[in-house]
Amino acid sequence: MKKIALVALLAMTMMPALPAFGRPRSVDVQQSKMTVHVSKRGLFGFLGDNHDIEGPIASGSYDGDTGTVDITVDAATLRVLDPKLPLKDRSDVQSNMLGTEVLDAARYPTIHFASKRAEVAGTRSEIEGDLTLHGQTHPLAVHVAKIDDQHFTGSAVIRQTAFGMTPIRVAGGAITVKDEVTVDFEIVLTP
Repeated sequence: MKKIALVALLAMTMMPALPAFGRPRSVDVQQSKMTVHVSKRGLFGFLGDNHDIEGPIASGSYDGDTGTVDITVDAATLRVLDPKLPLKDRSDVQSNMLGTEVLDAARYPTIHFASKRAEVAGTRSEIEGDLTLHGQTHPLAVHVAKIDDQHFTGSAVIRQTAFGMTPIRVAGGAITVKDEVTVDFEIVLTP
């Protein structure tokens, strides 16, 4: 009996898990952050710019009992960072991003992720859920790299065309935004 208890205790201490808090917790929207990385490609892609976009989180929650995450971003709050770009160019990129050709933020004001399940594998976890973006909802796997009882960090890759968006093309496609964008996040939970 002592051997079984010892084996069970060892198994429990070696098994990583998403933080289980026993109650839902809110996301600290002031300390949490999300950054979208947009790259270019094409024959003259070297002439284009990569873009980093700040995505402030409007609201969110994490339920430790069910392992579910719920995050909402207001599309209109996304901001092109690109400090090396001249102000006018940055403003043009911002307009294109929020405009009808890409996010169409006036028509689709909310970006929302709701998890369905979490799978823990060593120090990395994968959270599967549904992402609603540009008026469409599709499954998305989010890779979580760091987890503790205060926050988690990770990333996801999103294909724009999967959500009905057409990547921006310049000069007849000689410079094109890549279809895949990477989203990095750090989610901080309230105490």
